[in-house]
Amino acid sequence: MTLPQGFASAPGIQPRPLTLLARKEFDTWQQQQPPALRQWSAANAFDASPGSLLVLPGDAGIAGAVLGIGDPVDPSSYAFAPNALPAGDWQVDHALDADVRAALQLGWGLGAYRYTRFRNPARAPARLVLDAIDDEVADVLAACLRVRELINTPTEHMGPDQLEQVVCEIAERHGAAIEVISGDDLLTRNFPAIHAVGRASHRAPRLIALRWGDASAPHVAIVGKGVCFDTGGLNIKVADGMRNMKKDMGGAAHAIALVELLMARRLPLRITLLVPAVENAIGPDSYRPGEVIATRKGMHVEIDNTDAEGRVILGDALAYAGEQSPQLLLDFATLTGAARTALGPDLPALYANDEDIARHWLDAGLRTRDPVWRMPLWRPYLRYLTSNVADIANSGPSKMAGSITAALYLECFVPQAMPWAHLDVYAWNDNDRPGRPAGGEAQGLRGVYVMLRERFGG
Repeated sequence: MTLPQGFASAPGIQPRPLTLLARKEFDTWQQQQPPALRQWSAANAFDASPGSLLVLPGDAGIAGAVLGIGDPVDPSSYAFAPNALPAGDWQVDHALDADVRAALQLGWGLGAYRYTRFRNPARAPARLVLDAIDDEVADVLAACLRVRELINTPTEHMGPDQLEQVVCEIAERHGAAIEVISGDDLLTRNFPAIHAVGRASHRAPRLIALRWGDASAPHVAIVGKGVCFDTGGLNIKVADGMRNMKKDMGGAAHAIALVELLMARRLPLRITLLVPAVENAIGPDSYRPGEVIATRKGMHVEIDNTDAEGRVILGDALAYAGEQSPQLLLDFATLTGAARTALGPDLPALYANDEDIARHWLDAGLRTRDPVWRMPLWRPYLRYLTSNVADIANSGPSKMAGSITAALYLECFVPQAMPWAHLDVYAWNDNDRPGRPAGGEAQGLRGVYVMLRERFGG
């Protein structure tokens, strides 16, 4: 296996030794060091606090280093290392148990990542020397970096057609079937809501479908919001709100990466991936506030606000997914600013109509240090989406419970009694933090993968 960025294979390399040290272990470690090193540690005020670093001097320059770490099974405990350590090759100088080793490898890989398509990084990351990277860790890391790459790529290079190409390449690699319904064919095939949102763009709207797995296997349908750029439509966003809207396909990025990971791990599943891919553009054919649009489910939707477009396209995709009677239906979407107001940028909002699915995802998120936070499907709030001329409105005048009402809108398109979970993700880091560089981010992905692996085997 080719090692990801930030790693090196052991043969022929003379790496520097690297010690991983928790704060509670510092006093014992310090007592075991020679006087000169104890003085050096004190002079650098090093106490093995999480995220701290002590570079050790030697006769020929750098003799090694000590990393202060926090939670040993949290990948973020190690993510600062690749860009904090001096460049070169490093190797941990003591044995690690399997969970710690996996967290180290994943955290190192996440910390080494930089988006490099248009600019070279200021420095190369320090490399961790490994005999081999754990196969599952490598696949999970690849999925997380797939999310980042897709989101970070500007819309000119990641519109609906390029998103389709990515899914086609993944399908070919894993022997999956692919189907794309685009342009006016969306109307012929009864996806009128996807067409309405995307029709104003010079890039045709489309529904991208990937199918993989044995027909006898448990069927999981995964849907991702693919708004490749969101101007807000005729309810145009202000400049600050539009600045990062290349990330509005972050739900699709999560869905695509998750499906790629499930196929790479060969989980015994039958998978249907659905990505409604559009640009919410402004033009002569833009859909307008006050219009009533048809949907695949037969419901009519009054458009209160053209900037609530993600839920509109997801409605058609969820209805189509439900027609195929999966055992579990999941969707991912950068759906609401209200979820960020409620939970901030780091905690995705989880909605589920099935208690067991919700508990399992929450538990898996905690164990993988990839948390999500459950929010209520409080159905009385559907009153905020009342329309006087249609079955439902896509938004309303109230500022109350915006993330909840968006989830309730989606639930209207999910068949009753079908297990379903919706994750409202930010999919973005506003600034640089260790292991979380500014730009696109995978959130909830590791947790949902573990949940699916544990539920369906593999």
